Amino acid sequence: MARTLLVSPGQPGAFATISDAVASAGPDTVVSVAPGEYPETVRLEQLQRVTVSARDPGTVTLTSPDPDLPTVAIVDSEVTLVGLVVTATEQPAIHVRGGRVRIDRCRATTHHTAAVEILDGAVAELGDTEISQGRYGLVVHDADAVVTRCQVRDVADDGVIVRLGAHAVLQDCLVTGCGFRGVYLYQAGGSRLERCEVSQTGDAGIAVADQTSPTISACYVHDTAGPGVVVGRGCGGLVEDCRWENTASPSIQLADGARTTVRTGDPARAGRGTTSTAGSGHTDEAEVARLLTQLDSMIGLAGVKAEVRAVIDEIQVNEWRRSEGLSVGAVSHHLVFTGAPGTGKTTVARIYGQLLKALGVLPSGAFQEVSRRDLVGQYIGHTAEKTASAFDAARGGVLFIDEAYTLSRAAGGSSADFGQEAIDTLVKLMEDHRDEVAVIVAGYTGEMQQFLDANPGLASRFAKTIEFENYTPEQLVEITRHLATADDYLLDPDLDLALQEWFHQVDLTDDNFGNAREARKLLERMRKAQASRLRRLGRRPDRDDLRTLTLDDLLAAVGSET
Repeated sequence: MARTLLVSPGQPGAFATISDAVASAGPDTVVSVAPGEYPETVRLEQLQRVTVSARDPGTVTLTSPDPDLPTVAIVDSEVTLVGLVVTATEQPAIHVRGGRVRIDRCRATTHHTAAVEILDGAVAELGDTEISQGRYGLVVHDADAVVTRCQVRDVADDGVIVRLGAHAVLQDCLVTGCGFRGVYLYQAGGSRLERCEVSQTGDAGIAVADQTSPTISACYVHDTAGPGVVVGRGCGGLVEDCRWENTASPSIQLADGARTTVRTGDPARAGRGTTSTAGSGHTDEAEVARLLTQLDSMIGLAGVKAEVRAVIDEIQVNEWRRSEGLSVGAVSHHLVFTGAPGTGKTTVARIYGQLLKALGVLPSGAFQEVSRRDLVGQYIGHTAEKTASAFDAARGGVLFIDEAYTLSRAAGGSSADFGQEAIDTLVKLMEDHRDEVAVIVAGYTGEMQQFLDANPGLASRFAKTIEFENYTPEQLVEITRHLATADDYLLDPDLDLALQEWFHQVDLTDDNFGNAREARKLLERMRKAQASRLRRLGRRPDRDDLRTLTLDDLLAAVGSET
């Protein structure tokens, strides 16, 4: 059984830093990191089967305080990174030398070098990861890598470099916004690019050089300053079923002496990477069942669960009808979630995206959460650009817009607000690319109606509105107990009635009431009260003391709020 070490600064019994936890890690250890910012360099050297995972993907940010060191360095180790945001400046965000590594649902950025580099015999798997900024995006040097459903964007030079004895497979990836080439392969053997999208490059989309013989299959290359593919002298391989749009001429440039086979085949097969226009069409029944069980395990939300199941049932039946050659009407996967904060809207949206992936409707199920500041710009034209960029980043998965009603409000009461421009841009994108992204907008019930009225075509873009009701006091007690258990705490049995009484006294209809967030805030105050109580014991507390929250802790927590 895997051993779990918790990193949570300020929490009794937890490690204060990721490096401290890693230093104590043995084989088959999971380092679970609480949300927050961690200004540290993490070195994982000669470790076996160690996982460093954000408790909630995307909520843990690592930044190296030393610009001369990589933020995360993995040397001759077997390591998995899950859900981390890793930033650097002068050095790579993630540096791998030897060993085996899996990077899953992470984000990596730097400024002056490669954001992620895989070197010296390492074997790496990257999945659903975003790599951005830096001079280069991903560098694979004398190593093997399988890169699936990843995005490399907004880099100064080459987006992906595979070189000098390396072998890489890129599948369903997006490479865009590169100052030079999108993908550069040299001395990279029989590397493969499958169903990838490469766009907005300062030179060639894909460049092949120095005895490399790749397979480039079903890729979509567009909007490049240079040709779509450039192949150097002596290189071989195969280019098949690819599609080119708005590239320099010729779309495929073969040097004298190149041995590459080009097959036009069916360009309709060309992929769009993480922006694929459709899912696999194949239903993973086991995964659908698992996700529905996960949905059912959420506390309360009976009406929400029924509504989501109805949507899934309709999608499944439509797929059965399509397989039998029966007509199927156009179906929107966009949803409106209404209700107060803390009622599980974000969690349900994530599960919904994964369900669409499991049903073969969307290729990745990736989750992109944005708010007004991510969509609205500061000058004419900037908002449309930002909104389109956010939409593009979510292709293949879910774009979740929290507090969407703020887009229909003029900032500071000004009539010259750009929120309306964001709404108008979304309306067009949702229609033009309705099979590529599921857009979910969320917010207070009353305000969301105002949002839907902001554009005549907006409401019709959504399949349905799902109302998230406030939790009952009994459900809030259950949530509190669940949160405590997840953090390795126990609640005294006599706390149930006291907690119910407390939540009954709270005005659950108040717009400012945060539901599950209030339960977490109350739990945090109880933990602080417990810490003060244990410090006054006059002895070292035992394990039960450290885990147990009592009625005295609740009373102290409630008293500290009033």
